[in-house]
Amino acid sequence: MVHYSTNWMGPISTGWYEERNIPYVLKKTSAMSRSIEYKEFLESYSGGRIDIYGLSEEEHWGGKSEYGLDVMKTEDWNRFSEFLDDLETEELVSLEYLFELYERDNPPIRWWKDE
Repeated sequence: MVHYSTNWMGPISTGWYEERNIPYVLKKTSAMSRSIEYKEFLESYSGGRIDIYGLSEEEHWGGKSEYGLDVMKTEDWNRFSEFLDDLETEELVSLEYLFELYERDNPPIRWWKDE
């Protein structure tokens, strides 16, 4: 059986959020007897890849492969990750087919689009 699992890889830095003008509020916290101000972004995004296991070792190195995943809202990433955790297929299916299966019973993924 073929198994699928997301592997989170970013965005990691606040720079990604700042470059795209993601809204934020300034917050304060204290550490080591001093006040520190930081940005709390009002939207969260995640991206990375899908790790694929259970493939033929003759066709795929170590019986593994992967699909890249573009950046999407973190809420959608989490829902898609749970879907993949429960999914097994007889053979490797395309990334497009994974999205098609997912969207049969889930809301559409909200992808980040650079303008």
